[in-house]
Amino acid sequence: MKHRPLRIGLLGHGAVGSETARALTARRGELAARIGASIELVGIAVRTPRPGRDTDPDLFTTDAEQLVTRGDLDVVVELMGGIEPARSLIVAAMESGASVVTANKALIADDGADLHRIAHKHGVELAYEAAVAGAVPLLRPLRQSLAGDRVRRLSGVVNGTTNFILDRMAAIGGTFQAALNEAQQLGYAEADPTADVSGADAAAKMTILARLAFDTDLGPGDVHYEGITHIGPADISHAAANDSVIKLIGICDRTADGVSVRVHPMLLPRDHALAGVRGSYNGILVEAEAAGQLMFHGQGAGGLATSSAVLGDLVEVCRNRLTGAVGAHQPPAQLLPVRTMDQVATRHQLSLLVTDRPGVLSEVTAAFGHHGVSLATVRQEGLGSEAQLVVSTHLATDAALAAVVTELNTFESVRGITRSIRMMGRESDR
Repeated sequence: MKHRPLRIGLLGHGAVGSETARALTARRGELAARIGASIELVGIAVRTPRPGRDTDPDLFTTDAEQLVTRGDLDVVVELMGGIEPARSLIVAAMESGASVVTANKALIADDGADLHRIAHKHGVELAYEAAVAGAVPLLRPLRQSLAGDRVRRLSGVVNGTTNFILDRMAAIGGTFQAALNEAQQLGYAEADPTADVSGADAAAKMTILARLAFDTDLGPGDVHYEGITHIGPADISHAAANDSVIKLIGICDRTADGVSVRVHPMLLPRDHALAGVRGSYNGILVEAEAAGQLMFHGQGAGGLATSSAVLGDLVEVCRNRLTGAVGAHQPPAQLLPVRTMDQVATRHQLSLLVTDRPGVLSEVTAAFGHHGVSLATVRQEGLGSEAQLVVSTHLATDAALAAVVTELNTFESVRGITRSIRMMGRESDR
């Protein structure tokens, strides 16, 4: 039986929206064959119409609410970004009977559980593969392929902007600002890069991943995050001299004590799988009880890459629309305890400027012992009347390390702590 065309409404016509609109037109026949019915893009809501040469100007409207509530849409694709008016428009679309595909990581991280409940109430779908890691298929494997397994941990590079910046700093020996300027010129960074360089963007993505992996309800306030603005050429050079690289890493962990989600710079050995994630690419390691370690790697940003994930969701949602099926909704969340950063154990590396005299090394190492922090390595580099101690620890909590730093700062022999960074081993930091 021939089905009527499935009607699609698009919110936003930026880098991802314009590429999605172009593909819906240029690849209409191919997409129809995969779906089992033809599709029709019936409207594009924008603030200011700026039709491209590949898009019918008659499709554009500035009345987004009228578009999503017209009542005959099968799917609304939200690519505006931000919390409002995106949330209100998505809710209005679902209340009007349309399923929703979105790439809005901030909104899903903030309000994903509630949006799932609204979708379930109205018998429609909410799909957001494009919200994390661009073209890299990650959410669907977590939700489907690994549904029968027990995911223990996810770790990875989930922000292409910061990865490009750190990669360029390592390649050319330049400053953070110089690398950021280059990223902006190439379109890898926004004019206002705060969400990326502060770690907030990565934190939103890790919130989404943790919810799917651990079936637990997490909010942005449960995620500890730090950015990369304090990373300088000396940090990069020091890492390179020790055959390591610095990456902004997101980690979700499940232990017997609960779950932890965090984003911060880390020192990685050069032969670690994530150390090879270059430029604006993303790379995520998933560690599951039965499947073991799985690596997902690919283009994590850009209109073309992200539209690939958007279209993948669109095809699946449209197929379900034809059969009357509704894709899996977020299951009821387990109320797992959330561990704060003070409770999370990681390895650390500290560089201390100390007076070069007998007995200093024993004083410093004793301070670590006082607070139960075990040392893995201690290396001394002479600097005339001063010396630099580079200390690497075994697993220790942030709270224990903070207590060590407080004590070290009281020593006359310690002139200053010049560098402190968390470390990841070749397999993990556990």
